[in-house]
Amino acid sequence: MALIIITAFVLDCIIGDPQNFLHPVRLIGGVIAFGIRVFKKAGIKNRAVQYLLGAIMSITVICISFITVWFITWILYRVNRLTGVIAETVICYFLIAAKALKTESMKVYHSLCKEDLQEARKNLSYIVGRDTQNLNEQGITKAAVETVAENLSDGVIAPLIFIFMGGAPLGMAYKAVNTLDSMIGYRNEDFEYFGKFAARLDDAVNFIPARISALLMIAGSVFTGGNVKGAAAIYTRDRRNHKSPNSAQTESVCAGALGLCLGGDSYYGGVLVSKPLIGDDKNIPMPEHIKAANHLMYAAAIMAALLLSSASFFIRRFFYV
Repeated sequence: MALIIITAFVLDCIIGDPQNFLHPVRLIGGVIAFGIRVFKKAGIKNRAVQYLLGAIMSITVICISFITVWFITWILYRVNRLTGVIAETVICYFLIAAKALKTESMKVYHSLCKEDLQEARKNLSYIVGRDTQNLNEQGITKAAVETVAENLSDGVIAPLIFIFMGGAPLGMAYKAVNTLDSMIGYRNEDFEYFGKFAARLDDAVNFIPARISALLMIAGSVFTGGNVKGAAAIYTRDRRNHKSPNSAQTESVCAGALGLCLGGDSYYGGVLVSKPLIGDDKNIPMPEHIKAANHLMYAAAIMAALLLSSASFFIRRFFYV
């Protein structure tokens, strides 16, 4: 597993996330989208039934994801070990999104450097859920920094942790949980109850990875020139300043390391949503902070890959002789 973890991570760093219709996350998304269509067509109004149906769909999608990958890898390992290792490595590579996160956020950075706010808002809209059409340069920068910090956990560290714990099958099951939350885990008229199970499950499975990610990001500040004391101090103070139990963990570290004030009120679908502030206004948000956030993200990700692959190696070496 050590070889699989480190190779999959390096492949993501070099190649990035391939965008095609056979991507596992797109396939999972297709299954979820089918479930959403069936749910909406049924027109069920009872809240308890909506919750039950959402839970059944979520569990079904997660089980399908796990069993499918388990079966594929089991078959290929029976062919020969090398074939199995290659297949599992490729699948794990699909689950990691460090380069995609950097690439998409840096598109915002380059647009801001060109002083093209319209293009920056458009690029930002692809990676955040909030309304972007009225954001100024500082607002765009803060939103991009926040999404890099928040997605460090569910896009990079958490997949690596679940791969470490259970290989590609468990990694894919985690990705199914994450995709369910991103598609139906909203508090709106359509998914308030249908998506509640998926949202709570995502909070639960990300609880430990989010905190590990925060600690790794604090350590990463040492190597990226961030304010280590500030990162630790703001993390201690503001790590709970979010409606989600996990989002402020890494956002608070990033805010402290970069001397920024993140969070605050934002518009979602034209509706103002009030959120607590994270960090202090020591620096004016500038495009360079997006680049700095990516440096922090990669520092934490590299440490996670090295630590998990090393742990996997030693566990196999000393406990499975």
